[in-house]
Amino acid sequence: MSWRELRVFLRYLPTDSATARAVRGSTAEEDAWSLDRLLLASAVDAIRENTFVTMKVGGDPKKTGRMKPPKPIPRPGVEEPKHGNVIRFGGRHGSGAKQLAQVFGRPAANQ
Repeated sequence: MSWRELRVFLRYLPTDSATARAVRGSTAEEDAWSLDRLLLASAVDAIRENTFVTMKVGGDPKKTGRMKPPKPIPRPGVEEPKHGNVIRFGGRHGSGAKQLAQVFGRPAANQ
């Protein structure tokens, strides 16, 4: 095999081959999530969220009161969001003014 043939061979390797992955420095799991699969997962997530909202809005509050929103399909390289900075208004949690002030970086009006 000549150098030219080797270069052409390597240039036109399939994108999911081990050599192409090694050149890009990616894993097999990352390469399994191509653009079409990412778009399909986004569409499925949107449909699930839409179904959840439709059931929440149009359903019986006694039956849908404890429903939780669907979790998105896990994707490689994307961490699940942590709900540590949830802002609750009123009730036993307070007005939430301090939490909003922390989020926006300004002092609360009632301080």
